[in-house]
Amino acid sequence: MWTGTWVAERLGVRLEGEGLRELLGLALRRNPKRAHLLVSTVLGKHVPQRPSAVLDAGRRLGERVRERLGAAEAARSVVLGFAETATGLGLTVAHGMGSRANALHSTRRPVPGVARFGGFEEEHSHATSHLLLPEDPDALRTGGPLVLVDDELSTGRTVRNTVAALHAAHPRDRYVVAALVDTRGGADVAALEKFAAELGARIDVVALAAGRVGLPDDVLERGRELVAAHRGGPRPAPPPEARGAVRRVEPDWPQGLPDGARHGFGPREQLRLEAALPGMAERVLRALDCVPAVPADGAAPAGRADGAPPRVLVLGSEELMYAPLMLAAELERRTEGRAEVRFSTTTRSPVLAVDDPGYAIRTALRFPAHDLPPHDGPDSTADGADGADPGGPHGPVERYAYNIAGQGFDAVVAVVDSVGDTPALHAPQGLLDQLAGCVPEVVLSVVPSYVPDGTAPRLPAPLHGPAFSSYPQDEVAWLLRDLSDVELEAPTEEREEAIQAGGAHYAESLPVEYQPSAEYQRLFHDALESAAERLARAVGTVTETVLAERGPRPVLVSLARAGTPVGVLMRRWARYAHGLDLPHYAVSIVRGRGIDTNALAYLAAHHDPADVVFVDGWTGKGAITHELAQALAAHPRFDPELAVLADPGSCVRTFGTREDFLIPSACLNSTVSGLISRTVLRADLVGPHDFHGAKFYRELSGSDLSGHFVDTVSACFPAVRADAARDAAAAASADRTPTWAGWQAVEEISEAYGIGDVNLIKPGVGETTRVLLRRVPWRILARRGAGADLDHVRLLAAQRGVPVEEVEELPYRCVGIVHPRYTRGATGADGKAAR
Repeated sequence: MWTGTWVAERLGVRLEGEGLRELLGLALRRNPKRAHLLVSTVLGKHVPQRPSAVLDAGRRLGERVRERLGAAEAARSVVLGFAETATGLGLTVAHGMGSRANALHSTRRPVPGVARFGGFEEEHSHATSHLLLPEDPDALRTGGPLVLVDDELSTGRTVRNTVAALHAAHPRDRYVVAALVDTRGGADVAALEKFAAELGARIDVVALAAGRVGLPDDVLERGRELVAAHRGGPRPAPPPEARGAVRRVEPDWPQGLPDGARHGFGPREQLRLEAALPGMAERVLRALDCVPAVPADGAAPAGRADGAPPRVLVLGSEELMYAPLMLAAELERRTEGRAEVRFSTTTRSPVLAVDDPGYAIRTALRFPAHDLPPHDGPDSTADGADGADPGGPHGPVERYAYNIAGQGFDAVVAVVDSVGDTPALHAPQGLLDQLAGCVPEVVLSVVPSYVPDGTAPRLPAPLHGPAFSSYPQDEVAWLLRDLSDVELEAPTEEREEAIQAGGAHYAESLPVEYQPSAEYQRLFHDALESAAERLARAVGTVTETVLAERGPRPVLVSLARAGTPVGVLMRRWARYAHGLDLPHYAVSIVRGRGIDTNALAYLAAHHDPADVVFVDGWTGKGAITHELAQALAAHPRFDPELAVLADPGSCVRTFGTREDFLIPSACLNSTVSGLISRTVLRADLVGPHDFHGAKFYRELSGSDLSGHFVDTVSACFPAVRADAARDAAAAASADRTPTWAGWQAVEEISEAYGIGDVNLIKPGVGETTRVLLRRVPWRILARRGAGADLDHVRLLAAQRGVPVEEVEELPYRCVGIVHPRYTRGATGADGKAAR
């Protein structure tokens, strides 16, 4: 039954418009200004809903805003959600637009010490005043469009009030109003158009569904009569033995992370929240007795006595909607098949409850506000003349939670901010007491209330050549911190001993840059000359594959530094073959530490994360492929698929070739990678708001071959264009599912040679070269008959006194093994001192 039937039959309210009934039910307000309430079924405010459905509605609305504005204007936008209903919706719309827009929501809660940017009135509301308290007022002074988000657009008065106030402070050319439903009548539509013309600005409206609400002339009087006739007394308290248990769970909220968009919330904050959610959800799950663990034998987990899975409600608190919604979505994902998770929040809105399947608000809990300072207003349990508590200087002092009691929930996870964690929350008849009276388990999780201190960090700016790196400025933007003036190098043997002893991480120092001999440099040039067309063909193949599957304008993000020359070449191919000028960034990823989340935040602030394609030079056994997938699991808007030039280990789907051959850029260090060191991550040098670090070796410019390498390969593009196109077309119809054959081979080698640590085994020509250049090698395994592709490996091995052992049926041309359990007194495989 449609949950608006009861009101429609008794009050004569009509919904006219396709799709409205799928998104709305109806209820009666206890408010003299408007009799009816449109109750959203996908907002997660009054009606408990699946968190995934709530997020999906906001995402779809955000996508419509992006379509209306275009990607470029959407990226310049500021999103403003209306308190209290759209505080979470505003953020989901912002991320549906591509996650680049900064988001803010109005608030009805004054915050001591935070200056008001402005305010406006919501004339029909039970609590009319809205405040704007941005931490960074400049966010509302940008030249881009302003996107105003609400759950419904009923008359447009609040929009006009808001735009008038903000336009007076900072005029702009364009506004967009985004609502789940647009139910304005013709006169209201005309009023907004007239207002926009007078303002000299464009105001667009987008919604998931549109129509109108038909009301009888005497709707207010009939509404008051219905409220008076059906208002019941409070529910009787259950006996003490039937009351649910209340326990507290600390969420381990990231320090300094805003609890919502009251003062602003951008891509950096979104990424930090996403990264913290798995741990927060795990703590909540451990506290919920009703959610069964996953059986070790894979059998279906036990549910309730009636066979149904337990029902868990995550309950936000008024304006605190987004963080609880994201937590609920993570719980829903983790408990699929074991629990039924729903999401809603408490509210200031007084609504009549009627326990009828054709009515949207079946039950109501009423409790004193727990987030306001004491004042001299009426007692919190008293009703005003209109049936709602008129409250004191901070608004109504009574709060509500709907559709919880009697709805079969086994547990409620109540999420409040620390401002609301007051004695009133825990007092008899308070929210927790009311919840314990109607569900068996109540878990309280308190999020720290964020108060701006005026020192909000900004995202760093990228670095470019020639100030940082020898690549031209347009070839790559480095999302790194310049540590060129810091002494970071240590002898190879000293680094190896510290790393293997567990006293240091490999990313905390740098190896001394190996300067190749004249003989070795000749090998590099010979290898480049012989492999240039082969490299160009692989570059074309992988770029065409990316454009076909991730296009039309992907954002190339190379993993510094081995991936950066490949990113430069892919960018050049896209420009040569298609006239595309693709963005290209280089970011740091560190094995065991993950990807640079500040770099991710920068990318999300300037591009749609769905357009980002991560690029690397080659795969070995797949450790970085694993690391990237694990690091991005907390940031699902980024695709963890890695595009590489060569994939001999069969670790990825997107590659130029799966042959293991010499990529000449693997032969050198910084002198083929823009004179940039490998990346550094050390707490005393890289702060929480910095990009990972790296050095620019300007002093090596006389030996720099970075430009020569990419110029030589890109000069071969015309000769291989047709072959690359054929290779990409063949790949499109081929089964490219990774087999991880390389990882299996590494495990077999580890067992056969008694290594005990797969991280010390570096398969493939590129990784073997790195072992010889930067680590303490123990031995080299070479496929019998590998030929000239390994000439440089044999030369380096001879220079370092490392034996080369030829083996049969090796899936790679060669494998380098780092000296296991190395100390500076250790000997090599040949019994001589390791060098």
